[in-house]
Amino acid sequence: MKTVTDPVQIANELRPVLLRIARELRHEASDLGVTGGQISLLHQISRNRGIGTCDLAELEGVSAPRISKAVDTLVVAGLVARSRGADRRRVGFEISDEGRRILGLVRKRRTAWLAARLTGLEPDELELVEAALGPLAKLLEAEE
Repeated sequence: MKTVTDPVQIANELRPVLLRIARELRHEASDLGVTGGQISLLHQISRNRGIGTCDLAELEGVSAPRISKAVDTLVVAGLVARSRGADRRRVGFEISDEGRRILGLVRKRRTAWLAARLTGLEPDELELVEAALGPLAKLLEAEE
C-alpha cells in the first residue's frame, strides 16, 4: 500500500526553508547596492526588451504606479533606459550594459552561494535535492 503524505504538513516544513533560502539569495544582491525586487525587474526587462509599465507590473504582480516608481529608480541608477518603439506614444524599457553587468554578478554570487552549500551535503543528500528539482519546478508551472 502506498503511503499518502499530508501536503499541509510538507508545506509547513518547506515554507520556512524556501523563505530562508530566498532571503539568503536576496542578501547576495544587497552588497552590490540593489534589492531583490530590483534584480527581479532587471531580469524581466532583460528577457522582455521594450516591455512597458503595464506588462511589467502584471509580470511582477504589482500596480503600474509602483512599477513606474521602481523603474525610475533603476533609470536614475543607470541600470535601465527608456525606449520608444514603433508606436512613439508607448515607452518601453531596456536593460543597460551596467544593468546587465549587475544582473550577471548577482547570478554568479547566488550560484556560488548555493553551490557552496550543496558541496557540504552528503552524496545521497545531493541526489535527493536533485530529484526534488523537477517536482519543485512543477509547483511553479501550476501558477503559469
